[in-house]
Amino acid sequence: MKPKTYEEFEATLKQSTPPKEWSEPLKSLWFDAKDDWEASHDIAQEFHSQMGSWIHAYLHRKEGDEWNAGYWYRQAGKPFPEYSLEEELKVLVEANL
Repeated sequence: MKPKTYEEFEATLKQSTPPKEWSEPLKSLWFDAKDDWEASHDIAQEFHSQMGSWIHAYLHRKEGDEWNAGYWYRQAGKPFPEYSLEEELKVLVEANL
C-alpha cells in the first residue's frame, strides 16, 4: 500500500525492501532514505521524466557533484535548492505520494 504521508513513508524504512506496488520514483527515494545511493541512482536514471531528472539531480547534489546536479535540475525545470538535503528528500517523497 502506498503511504499517504512522509511519516508513513518513514515507517516503511524498517523493511528490507520497498513495497512492490510502489512507483519507481518512490522506490528510488526509499533506497536513498536507507542510505543506498547506488540502488537509488540505478532506479532514478532509468525513468526519463521530469521527476526522474529531479531525483537524479537530488542524488548528485547529495553526492557533492554540484555541476552534474545543476544539469539535472535544469532538465527537471527546478531551481538548485537553497534548503537541506533532508528537506529536499521530504519534498520529493511528498511529491510522489
